[in-house]
Amino acid sequence: MGKGEDTRNLILAAAVEQASLGGFESLTIGSLAERTGLSKSGLFAHFGSREELQIAAIEATAARFTETVFAPALKAPRGLPRMRALFDAWLEWTTRGGLGHGCPMLAGAIEFDDKPGPLRDAIAWHYDRLGRELARAVELAVGQGHLRADLDVAQFVFELMGIIFAYHHDARLMRNEQAPARARAAFERLIAAATPAA
Repeated sequence: MGKGEDTRNLILAAAVEQASLGGFESLTIGSLAERTGLSKSGLFAHFGSREELQIAAIEATAARFTETVFAPALKAPRGLPRMRALFDAWLEWTTRGGLGHGCPMLAGAIEFDDKPGPLRDAIAWHYDRLGRELARAVELAVGQGHLRADLDVAQFVFELMGIIFAYHHDARLMRNEQAPARARAAFERLIAAATPAA
């Protein structure tokens, strides 16, 4: 990796941390120059505009999520063991991913849900991809016989995402110490409802 690529990665790491703290809207060339100690002209050499910087930060956040959540879960056996590994890593992803604050992508979904444009498109694309990957994991669990053959996979994924969003709300906004336990209990109920009858 060359010096230019190292510098770009340094900037993006700082951008992801800034987005965790203040959302993608908080990202500016000036704020990143201050955070990294680089000059504004130096940042412009890597990102020609604020929007380009924000989109690159969204991509970097998604890559970190994949590395932190999906990659370790893939080491678990297919089916429910992988689903559980995925869920546990997802609950702890900001901590495991080295972020001191909330999930930047969740904040971005709220920031840009009603703002058409490239930033909304980028976040929506990653959430759509996440939904497809979750559906694939559920389908593998169905294929292993761990979940019912007639399971409505789309509904299962919808409810799974709902548990995660509720967890973030209670853990981050409400500072509810019971949020992890409640999320895990909700996940186990979801699994139980989808398990084949004995």
